Amino acid sequence: MKKSGAQILVDTLQEQGVDTIFGFPGGSVLPIYDALYDADIRHILTRHEQGAAHAADGYARASGRPGVCLATSGPGATNLVTGIANAYMDSVPLVAFTGQVTTGLLGRDSFQEADITGITMPVTKHNYIVKDTRELAGVIREAFYIATTGRPGPVLVDIPKDVASNEIEYQDPGPVNLPGYHPQPVPPAEQLNRAAAAILRSERPVIYAGGGVVSSGAHRELRQLAEMLLAPVATTLMGLGSFPGDHPLSLGMPGMHGSKYANYAFCECDLLIAVGVRFDDRVTGKIDCFAPRAKILHIDIDPAEIGKNVRVDIPLVGDVRQVLAALIERLEAKLPGAWQEKIDTWKKEYPVTYEENGHLKPQQVIREIYRVTGGQARITTEVGQHQMWAAHYYTYTRPRSFISSGGLGTMGYGFPAAIGVQVACPGETVFDIAGDGSIQMNIQELATAVNYELPVNVAIMNNGFLGMVRQWQELFYNRRYAYTELVNPDFVRLAEAYGAAGRRVTTAREVAPALEEAVAAQKPVMLDFVIEREENVLPFVPPGESLDHML
Repeated sequence: MKKSGAQILVDTLQEQGVDTIFGFPGGSVLPIYDALYDADIRHILTRHEQGAAHAADGYARASGRPGVCLATSGPGATNLVTGIANAYMDSVPLVAFTGQVTTGLLGRDSFQEADITGITMPVTKHNYIVKDTRELAGVIREAFYIATTGRPGPVLVDIPKDVASNEIEYQDPGPVNLPGYHPQPVPPAEQLNRAAAAILRSERPVIYAGGGVVSSGAHRELRQLAEMLLAPVATTLMGLGSFPGDHPLSLGMPGMHGSKYANYAFCECDLLIAVGVRFDDRVTGKIDCFAPRAKILHIDIDPAEIGKNVRVDIPLVGDVRQVLAALIERLEAKLPGAWQEKIDTWKKEYPVTYEENGHLKPQQVIREIYRVTGGQARITTEVGQHQMWAAHYYTYTRPRSFISSGGLGTMGYGFPAAIGVQVACPGETVFDIAGDGSIQMNIQELATAVNYELPVNVAIMNNGFLGMVRQWQELFYNRRYAYTELVNPDFVRLAEAYGAAGRRVTTAREVAPALEEAVAAQKPVMLDFVIEREENVLPFVPPGESLDHML
């Protein structure tokens, strides 16, 4: 049977279970878009390619399935780069397809030509340029296999226009066979036995859980381990929801913007069980002083992460879910003691809270979002102060319910990601908790939400500043607010201009009615919460300090 490259692409995507593509058309991908016209795949037309990449990323994080995005050559492809880098830093399974000039024009500085495989090499798990239509189906299968196995990540496939247009006699390439790529699911038994012995000897264990728990679907095993050991659990920004935030053993988030009791627990523990984390600098603080009394047991699918940032005493390379299951078989339940009492005392003495002074506080707004949604919303965020408030004041009890840009810290991520989340979870309530600076980076995606009738709610914490940068200027630069004060548009009128609903909230008593109205509207809603201008995120560990030195 004869097939064009574009038809092979569409057929292989359907074979891989792809039901949605986020993209933006252009000349080099016209053959692909022509094939998509008749395909049983939903295409979401975003208003910018960066929005397409972030939406695919949000879709992947919410669903657990790989996200797919598509852009044309040159500027279309380069506009995907930030979204691809974001997915790479946070280990998100993403397959990005880009058009390319015809093979005969490669390397000639042709119109809308960019070396996208060279550009994205540092921020993809793997990438391809396909120069023969006969190789296309095999490459696509490999791309999805690589993106979703081992440590997940983005894969890019660059397709010249003639490769997509050419017709060939199609032959099935067979199953994926990558001899040099074999992720190890479980470490050797002797390593597991050594880890179990260390856990049973420990008197002050702490579990430090990250995004790897979410990726591997290991939340049940994590809870079982914690309850067996009576070990408190601190979750990274990427790990929020992997352990119930309302559980008595929950420590919340550690690190620069973490809870005081989580940081104290890290400083006092004798064993740190790190599960699917990468010891990011925002968690560790001053490396030389990190977990000074503890042996460190590190479980991760990626051997490159073991010992990269901190010393590791017991490495366990493997899939988090399978490793935890194997460990649990080797362990016995512990009885409560002085360590649990000390943790409970810290939690009572140093609660995560804020001062009320008559002004509208962002913490109030986020707590009210939690109450109005019954804690069951999917929350995305932009990046900044509001991101940290969202991490602390909305209690996450299930995995894949908190979706944010962690490693790259991408302003403009949250809103297009929320669109992807809403597409993946059509019956659920989705809120993007945003800053007035971040939301404007991809605000054009309001047109996408309206066009596809996606009831995404946006809660803007509007303080008239680039808030986190202003906070640092206040604390470390004598309040010299250099270029961080914003002149904002009227967000309500802007929302209405796009065909969405908008409402401004300036007092605490208006918050609940506004939120209830937004959730009931079942259409895109933008809520402009005018909050106290110089509210800070606290506690706060200054850069270069140890975790027990908190403001």
